Amino acid sequence: MDTANIEKTRYAETSSKADVNALVRLCEADMASVNATITERMQSDVSIIPALAEHLISAGGKRLRPLLCVAAARIAGTTNVHHHKLSAAVEFIHTATLLHDDVVDSSQLRRGKVAAHLIWGAPSSVLVGDFLFARAFELMVETDSLQALGILSKAAGVIAEGEVLQLMKAYDIGLSEAVYIDIISAKTAALFAAASESGAVAAGASRDKQQALRDYGMNLGLAFQIQDDALDYGGTAASLGKNAGDDFAEGKATLPLILAIAATGEAETDFWHRTVSLRQQQEGDFARAQSLMIESGAMAQTIDRAKVYARKAKDALKLFEASEWKAALEALADYSVERTK
Repeated sequence: MDTANIEKTRYAETSSKADVNALVRLCEADMASVNATITERMQSDVSIIPALAEHLISAGGKRLRPLLCVAAARIAGTTNVHHHKLSAAVEFIHTATLLHDDVVDSSQLRRGKVAAHLIWGAPSSVLVGDFLFARAFELMVETDSLQALGILSKAAGVIAEGEVLQLMKAYDIGLSEAVYIDIISAKTAALFAAASESGAVAAGASRDKQQALRDYGMNLGLAFQIQDDALDYGGTAASLGKNAGDDFAEGKATLPLILAIAATGEAETDFWHRTVSLRQQQEGDFARAQSLMIESGAMAQTIDRAKVYARKAKDALKLFEASEWKAALEALADYSVERTK
């Protein structure tokens, strides 16, 4: 067996077990350039803008979306300054949506820090989010790729639609799983998909590879969000970077809640109606909701659903030959459903 085939076999055998940090290590040099671009382009003569933006951006986070953009370009062939600008644009779009979401949801924490709107006020948070959207579009235009611009600009609109749909469906204990998937496909998975696809486009990948990476990103985003929604009922503020139980307190009908309502039936209808629809919550209600989700099997079903999408994400990569990049992306899909924060 020649060296190339030995390497392909080694990557294929270890892909599912690879440390998620493999992707971070592979993208380290690229991400140094991406982060430098982020720092440079969030600057403004209006001092509150970089201060507020840095408060959230410097808090860390996984940087998964820009990592996906870089990795998609790498697995498709190459990276250059255009990919770095697209990756920075993706992170700006994501950060802008977080600033807006925290105002809408009256969130207290974000990435383990006090939410920006509690420090600078809701108007400033919204407007700095708008500023970051503008910076994102400036960066996209500079790449000279109308296709990438189209992909990411469409994703920005879809995200907004998803957030509005979720707002409309708040407190609805009759929300179907299908509508829930529509919501998270728009508000979360759309940017994962766009980041992956735009990276492939900028690298000059073939149409089938562009679509494969889009499918990977979409399914990864769905797996990630479903796991996130499960963790909201099982994590802690320290591990999540936000308060556990926020979804329950805000009356959001996420998948664990939808499945628990279906599984517990009429016996718990009054409880769900009072706590979710009416938001008349009292001490002990969140703990009871957690117990009902576990005892009814709803939590296990939620995690199983996430695993289905993680497998679909990995399946989307079958078009690509074994490599360290493919192994790292497969490991990321596994991580999306195994993580505890």
